[in-house]
Amino acid sequence: MTPEGETLLLDGGRALGLDLAPHLPAFAELLRLLQEGNTRLNLTALKTERDIVLKHFIDSLSCLRGGDLGEEGLVLDLGTGAGFPSLPLAIVRPGLDLVPLDSIGKKIRFVEETAQSLGLKNVRPQVGRAETLGRQDEHRGQYDRVVARAVAALPILAELALPLLRVGGRLVAQKGPITDEELRAGQRAAGEVGGQVQAVDAFKLPLSGDARTLIVVTKTRPTPAKYPRREGIPNAQPLFWTAK
Repeated sequence: MTPEGETLLLDGGRALGLDLAPHLPAFAELLRLLQEGNTRLNLTALKTERDIVLKHFIDSLSCLRGGDLGEEGLVLDLGTGAGFPSLPLAIVRPGLDLVPLDSIGKKIRFVEETAQSLGLKNVRPQVGRAETLGRQDEHRGQYDRVVARAVAALPILAELALPLLRVGGRLVAQKGPITDEELRAGQRAAGEVGGQVQAVDAFKLPLSGDARTLIVVTKTRPTPAKYPRREGIPNAQPLFWTAK
């Protein structure tokens, strides 16, 4: 990582209330591994140091705003892709037990190999889909938190995430700007599957100024047995949501 990249990382972290100086070596190695892996596997459209630092590393860590993710607990990262936000979170929050989930095997293999290279023992990658895991006893109702970064509309996220959470657990959804229509549909969907929207935090990403919204949904009761619906249906037919 160049001195300019280090400065971006430190300044972005400081804006989020985080001291990332002790973690510079780990983030530098993560940057190297991501850029190297990207040449072989086409993991992400972001390729420059600046974009990766701001739009992967700092963006991932922005889910720590408000403290809803906590310092400890079992966290499923729904749709992790190349390991975001799981890998940055694992670096700065070693007390979190992170399960990055993605349906694309090559991405999960990259996350697993990268976590091993970085010595992150709190990362246990999983290939699969939330619709399937949400119906399996070893996953349904087992997680303290589910985090999802730029994955889907809020009604879809509610149906996919809440079955996986224990009662009292929280979905922390990282999104861009959200319309009133999507938020209303998300609130209704959350109620249908056993939850309630607790917080909607609109902010700008440090340094880049990109608009972001952090939405927290708390699971207040067990999810009805009919949810989640079969693979593909939540995305094709979102609860209470017709916008495409």
